[in-house]
Amino acid sequence: MELQLSDDEQLFYETTERFLEDKTPVAELRARRDDPVGYEDGFWAEGVQLGWTSLLVSEEDGGGSVSGKGLKDLALVAHAFGKAAAPGPLLGTNIVAAALSRSGSAAQKEVVLQGLLGGELIATWAHAEPHPHNGLGEITATLTKVGDGYTLSGVKSPVEAAAHASHFLVSALLDGAPTQVLIAAGAPGVSVTALHSVDLTKRFGRVQFADTPVAAGDVVGTPGGAAGEIEYLTQVANVILVNELTGAFERAFALTLEWTFDRYTFGRPLASYQEIKHRMADQKMWLEASQAMANDAATAVQNQDEDADVLASAAKAYIAEYGTEALQDDVQIHGGIGVTFEHDLHLFLRRVVLNSGLHGTVSDHRLRITDLLEAKEAAV
Repeated sequence: MELQLSDDEQLFYETTERFLEDKTPVAELRARRDDPVGYEDGFWAEGVQLGWTSLLVSEEDGGGSVSGKGLKDLALVAHAFGKAAAPGPLLGTNIVAAALSRSGSAAQKEVVLQGLLGGELIATWAHAEPHPHNGLGEITATLTKVGDGYTLSGVKSPVEAAAHASHFLVSALLDGAPTQVLIAAGAPGVSVTALHSVDLTKRFGRVQFADTPVAAGDVVGTPGGAAGEIEYLTQVANVILVNELTGAFERAFALTLEWTFDRYTFGRPLASYQEIKHRMADQKMWLEASQAMANDAATAVQNQDEDADVLASAAKAYIAEYGTEALQDDVQIHGGIGVTFEHDLHLFLRRVVLNSGLHGTVSDHRLRITDLLEAKEAAV
């Protein structure tokens, strides 16, 4: 997140932060651990009114942002979500909204995009695939030409908000070329199986498409021409994830730092011990670096800089690794209460662990950086 925000950006962030504090306190998160949706009726629609789904949508399509830099503003929302371990399909709906605004047909924009902007619909990105095809960017779902349309077959998992989404933006291969299609959840051959998540507040599912009919008008963009769009959406997804990660990291660090001053052992606060000082200093360094890398990634992807792909992956690889290590250390520093369900710390650990594995693991992104740099060097 930016260190210095404009007055409008600060107001936007604080409004989102206060809304989440009011609507999703930790008691509410615990109470809804088994809820199939994860949040109360009206929560998402109210959030949409704050602008959560409009930031990556052009003004011509009814969107807009506070600063004129939609992804940077969305990064502020993501940071607030991580800081509150908040529920809701923030990533999925914004990915679909961005894709439709950039490449959708007039009919797709009129029905689905406007539904997302109004809060009446929830759509999500069905891009990731299950093992053994869970490598970053791997696609095996296939589109087969049938008459004037297509049929879609394949499995997507994990898919955020799969059980209550009205539409899926699906990545598939048409004659080996990446293609995006928008499929209604009630279409023939579509089945959803709920998945268990380490995060108490996020909901995911496994979506199977079995010869699902796809009309020519369901294609988003050009058939076989979605490689560049999928690359952009992957970068956007990881910007959202890393900003949520830093928000959760920041909250957990604050909880732990306070604890080290409040907890006394042998007549001294934990914060007075040299070992604890070193561990907290390390965490503070990792947190500051994470904030800077998350901001650089958001800026680069916002501007579509030449190195946006590398910076997005570098941020994900670094923050996912050190954020997870820091949160695990926080649990240890808290001692016995750190592993209890009643303590708040595990809510943020769960968010960090979850986001670290979505849309590319640490290893995936390190390999991706290597491939990108080697390809750029070879092109010189």
